[in-house]
Amino acid sequence: MVVADGALTNLLIRNGIAREANPLLVDIAGEHALIILKVVGVLLCVLILWDISRRNPLLAFWTSSVFLLVYVCIVIWNLRLLLLGIQA
Repeated sequence: MVVADGALTNLLIRNGIAREANPLLVDIAGEHALIILKVVGVLLCVLILWDISRRNPLLAFWTSSVFLLVYVCIVIWNLRLLLLGIQA
């Protein structure tokens, strides 16, 4: 979901439909570096959650579930912008 968010964000920015809302990512939004950063971020999160799951599997499950829900909502929002061509 995180990488899908990055890919959709790049597509929306390149087509002038949207802009990056995260001030930390504004400078690389629309570039390939955004996807690379998203992939590295996901891998880091997976490693951290895997470590947490060894000690507290329930915490890792719920943390993963919440972040998955958040990113599903973000991807749905981005798809809505793409399909309707609405400018954000």
